Amino acid sequence: MFKFFKKRKKEPENLKEVLSQFKGLEKNFEKISEEIENLKKESKFSIQKIGIVRYNPFSEVGGDQSFSIALLDGNDDGIVITSLYSREENRVFGKSIKGGISEYSLSEEEKQVIEKARGKKNEQGKNKKFNSPATGSGGSRPC
Repeated sequence: MFKFFKKRKKEPENLKEVLSQFKGLEKNFEKISEEIENLKKESKFSIQKIGIVRYNPFSEVGGDQSFSIALLDGNDDGIVITSLYSREENRVFGKSIKGGISEYSLSEEEKQVIEKARGKKNEQGKNKKFNSPATGSGGSRPC
């Protein structure tokens, strides 16, 4: 039943045919290698690194309903989005990142998510810990 899908390839009968098939494979390999290199170059500009932290910036409001998220490409370029939640309102901020650095001032949580996205560790050589001090009076924790 599935013989229809199988292609019958002619087996080489002499050294000349073997070399001819080898040259064809070599050309295909070069073409595939070239395409892989192009994909590697293009993928540098896709989102590759993500960091997110939820936290409570206001002690009077319960829960870790605020968050910061970093979306970076292979060059550490991208954006940090921060949402600050309170009972009265919700504010959302976006800040551009170039080479892991922003031209805008960043909160501690925003710095933390950039480092998390970049795969960096804190000074003690450990990953960011839960309930580390935040900019506000509450604690922050990674998601």
